[in-house]
Amino acid sequence: MSSTDFSRAMSNPGRIAGVIGALGAAAAVGAAVGVAAERVLVRRSLRTDPERDEPFGGLRGRVVPVTASDGTHLHVEVEEPPPGSAADRADDGLTVVFCHGYALEEDSWHYQRRDLRALGRLVFWDQRSHGRSGRGPAENATIDQLGRDLESVLEAVAPTGPLVLVGHSMGGMTVMSYAAHHPTVFGDRVRGVALLATSSGGLADVPLGMPLPMARIFHSAAPQVAGVLARRKDLVERGRRAGSDIAYLMTKVYSFGSNVPPSLTGFVHRMLSATPIDVVAEFLPTLQTHDKRTALEALGRVDTLVIVGDSDMLTPSRHSDEIVRHVPGAELVIIPDSGHMVMLEKYPEVNQHLRELVGRVRKGLSPGTLETA
Repeated sequence: MSSTDFSRAMSNPGRIAGVIGALGAAAAVGAAVGVAAERVLVRRSLRTDPERDEPFGGLRGRVVPVTASDGTHLHVEVEEPPPGSAADRADDGLTVVFCHGYALEEDSWHYQRRDLRALGRLVFWDQRSHGRSGRGPAENATIDQLGRDLESVLEAVAPTGPLVLVGHSMGGMTVMSYAAHHPTVFGDRVRGVALLATSSGGLADVPLGMPLPMARIFHSAAPQVAGVLARRKDLVERGRRAGSDIAYLMTKVYSFGSNVPPSLTGFVHRMLSATPIDVVAEFLPTLQTHDKRTALEALGRVDTLVIVGDSDMLTPSRHSDEIVRHVPGAELVIIPDSGHMVMLEKYPEVNQHLRELVGRVRKGLSPGTLETA
């Protein structure tokens, strides 16, 4: 298929909407294959789904309204450590801030929120135009603005005390953007960073599980596709709903590296589907051009943890290798049989590494550290 033919095919928003909406930055080729078989497997596994009673999306914290630099409302929730917990007794003011990924929302940190409450003061927030946050101007749908948004969040809910910043996918890029804007804060207030399934640049070269020539065609056509999607939102959303079976299957393929419970796939699929298609389109260009490799130098001054699944097709492990190459001393963890949504798929392993990171950071703090910083 020539690039002209591919661009013509991709100009039909109804045809591609379900797939694009489910994958965010990823393209889907031949998605319909296996849908019928998948339905059968889902019906069978639902009967023994160990997560079917898990309250995905039902965990809530204290809401703190935050306004971004351009006036956009940001939805932020704070979880204080349980009274009497080790974190509560430590009295070191440590705050752990979680930044979610593209086309997701703060609920994507479900297992971390559920299991790590004793770790310290936890902050979860919806990126602009995602989840419960307000819609920002299209021209501000950039990684640079997300870094400024993180600054606004920190000023509102954690103006003092040491910080650990945790970012998944686009959330990791948000942390890098914040580092680019405020490098001197790293090693001062920011004492630890965890980057999960993310990239410092070069996403336009990711094959997305396709043959390389086809992936190149897709990446070259993606900006045009994004423009079509943004201009024809209503038609696209109808096509997106019509392609729900395909979208569900592609969510599973591109999110996970193992046979996860259907309820978990459904949870991720619902988050992706809830992200308006024009938001998906608005952020796609900034993901393609994202390059924050020079900002990684600041992370070399803090305890940095990099986690990636060995089957991640959206931010492959070589992108984590590149991050570690620029951050001497960073810890790289490649988790077997896991994909892009590694913090959900392999949450026990991820949570343990986060506990160890925060433990190391806390060991380096004395009582009252940075409380007036």
